[in-house]
Amino acid sequence: VQLVESGGGLVQPGGSLRLSCAASGFTFNSYNMGWYRQAPGKERELVARINNIGSSTFYVDSVKGRFTISRDNAGNTVYLQMNSLKPEDTAVYFCKAFLVRVYWGQGTQVTVSS
Repeated sequence: VQLVESGGGLVQPGGSLRLSCAASGFTFNSYNMGWYRQAPGKERELVARINNIGSSTFYVDSVKGRFTISRDNAGNTVYLQMNSLKPEDTAVYFCKAFLVRVYWGQGTQVTVSS
């Protein structure tokens, strides 16, 4: 099983990034997917999640209207489009697959700074 995140980097406040998480080794279209983040000195927190067929999404209040989670079941990939980024969005972002089992990626760093 592998979850490989990509797309992180350094961006100025107000900018955008698109994170990708490529999945392999399990039945991707059966699993719900989530994006989490962990800032230095803080606990890992949920950012957004999407059900297995992409018909239902959830966002934490701090990212509503700025972030969009989506998935491509044909390509075994989940995305997080992040717009209007703020310095407080700086964190390592992880993707998570969950159903009966839970799988985590290794994370990708997002830094929002001028």
